[in-house]
Amino acid sequence: MRLLPPPKPLTALITAAVLATGLTACGGSSGSSDTSSATSGTINWWGWTPTDTATAEHYIAAFNRQYPNIKVNYKLVNISDWVAALRPALASGKGPDVFDMQPGAYVTQFKSFAEDQTSLAEEALGSDWKSKVAPIGISGLSADGKLTAMSVGSVYAGLLWINANLFAQYKLDPPKTLADWKHVCDVLKQNGKGCFVQGAAQEGFDQDTLQSIANSVQPGLWTKASTGDAKWNDPGIVKTLTIWKDLFTSGIMQPGAVGYQQYPDANNDFLTGKYGMVMMGTWYTQYATTKAMTAALGAAGVSGAQPFPIVPIAFPDVAGAGNTSEMYGDADFGLAIATKSQQKAAARTFVKWMATSAEGQQVVADQLNDLPNLKSVQPNFDNITLVDPARQKSAVQQFITQAGGVTEPRESLLSADVQTAILAAATSVATGAATPEAAANTLQKAAEAAGETFK
Repeated sequence: MRLLPPPKPLTALITAAVLATGLTACGGSSGSSDTSSATSGTINWWGWTPTDTATAEHYIAAFNRQYPNIKVNYKLVNISDWVAALRPALASGKGPDVFDMQPGAYVTQFKSFAEDQTSLAEEALGSDWKSKVAPIGISGLSADGKLTAMSVGSVYAGLLWINANLFAQYKLDPPKTLADWKHVCDVLKQNGKGCFVQGAAQEGFDQDTLQSIANSVQPGLWTKASTGDAKWNDPGIVKTLTIWKDLFTSGIMQPGAVGYQQYPDANNDFLTGKYGMVMMGTWYTQYATTKAMTAALGAAGVSGAQPFPIVPIAFPDVAGAGNTSEMYGDADFGLAIATKSQQKAAARTFVKWMATSAEGQQVVADQLNDLPNLKSVQPNFDNITLVDPARQKSAVQQFITQAGGVTEPRESLLSADVQTAILAAATSVATGAATPEAAANTLQKAAEAAGETFK
């Protein structure tokens, strides 16, 4: 993220925000009247994330240090149950005051139940608020001219994470080309180590690798296919699938990859030192810390293991065209305010604090799970204990800076049907059941059948 001058003092922003919410609290866009206070009350927050309720409680505790009279109740709802639980609750007006919103299908499904938060953003950050937040957090959460939620933080993919100890032990440099990548694999295998591990049975992670390959072939092509500005059987997509196949035939991908899940299989294999590289995004930064890495090793069943430093590197230029494979991402989640909430003023205060205040965003940043919505906020590494700061800090800070300007989406443009077709194409090519050309043609037909239109 770009380092910007410090924001205006929070007290001034809060004073303006409280006055503004006091004026607008009774005028919700489509809900019942709201006579709540901006500084007191009880609000119910429903979310599928943070999946660790301790993280949510950490956020709430920090919020309550500034707003002790607003009680926030967090209810964790499994993502598989989200739609079934949330829709009737919002429709009845007896559900959450604040709820998680994710770019893509959820914005489409729940935008009518969410307050437009454009005025909230303007009150908190000024008329130029869009210049102060990550652009990907606006585009993915907007629909029909309405900002359905304020992004709390974003996640980005397009990175590889390496075991820095293994690379140092065998005097290896991070791969920059496909040939480099194959060389690294050869050396690691000669020394009894796996090279790269991926859960190729999961669409989301196959998509990440394919989008990165496509950005090496032709930057932006994947997004053009997602918007209908290019076809899924474009020659560049065929070449992407051809390189994808090469990852399997050359042995970069581990044996049996199409039967692997990213979590827990690939994740555990990497964290236990069996492989030198894994395809993960910015959410993996948490494991750069001693605390999270130690906990992850314990969860992977490794007793007494010592944390090792993981380092992010750019995805190699596997097409050899000289293109840097840029990152892409979406808002991890935004906070929406229910139109039928009876506590809108207090809900606005909570959302503002989480998504637009320096204090709230710092709490988010220091978790190293989401990159904060505010460009001006960076993780405070004085309060974060990395496994090996000398090898990790600079690399982590560099990709955080780069992520601040990312505009290419990750999943928000794709329907569930197209994502299913992408997995089928990836699997059929990997196993040899289809050629890259045939798989691309099948993917194009599936996209058309799903209602995607092409120019």
